Amino acid sequence: MKIERLSQDKIRIFLTFDDLLERGIQKEDMWREIPKVNELFSEMMDQAHSELGFEASGPLAVEVFALPAQGMVVIVTRGKLNVHSDDSVHEDDESDEDVYEMEVTLEQSDMVMYSFRDFEDVIAVGRQLSQSELTEDGRLFSYNGKYIMAIDPSSIDPSRHNALIALLAEFGEATSVTEAVLEEYGKVIMNEGAVRQLCQYFSY
Repeated sequence: MKIERLSQDKIRIFLTFDDLLERGIQKEDMWREIPKVNELFSEMMDQAHSELGFEASGPLAVEVFALPAQGMVVIVTRGKLNVHSDDSVHEDDESDEDVYEMEVTLEQSDMVMYSFRDFEDVIAVGRQLSQSELTEDGRLFSYNGKYIMAIDPSSIDPSRHNALIALLAEFGEATSVTEAVLEEYGKVIMNEGAVRQLCQYFSY
C-alpha cells in the first residue's frame, strides 16, 4: 500500500491486488458495502494519518479506479470542517467511532501503466515487446523523474495480456499515476506507437 499527498485535502492510495488478497478482499468487493472493505478503508486512513498527518474528518469524497492486472487507485478528498467562532473544531458525540461520511465513485481504467527509472530500461522493454510480437503501440511520458509507458490492452491479443504484464514488470513497476494526470502534468515523449518508435530510433 502506497500513500501520497496530492494537496492539503487530497491523498492518493495505491493498492496492489496482493494488498487486497492479504485482507481477503476480491477486486469485485470494492464495489460492495461489506465489513472487510470498511476495515480496509479504516486501515488506509490510519496509515494516511501516521505517514502524512492526514485527518479523515468531515465528509469525504472517495474515488476508486481499477487498473487492469495492477490493483486499485483510491483518491480521498476531504470536505470542509465545521469551525466555530472560537476556532475550535466541532465534533459529534459519535466522533470516537470512526464514522465517515463518504461519497464513493467507482471507475475502471483499461490502460496498463508502468514506470521506469532509466531510459535504457524503456528501450529494453520496447525491444522485448516488439520481438515478442506483443505490441507495437503505446504512449511514453516523462513524469516526476520517471518514464511511464501507457498501453491500451485492446491493442494486444487478450490471451497474451499476462505475458505483456510479466514482461513490463521485468523492467519497471506498476504505477498508480493515471493517464489523466500524465496528460495534465507530465510531458509527452511519444504520443503513439511508442514501442515501434523505440525500436526504430534506438535499435542496436
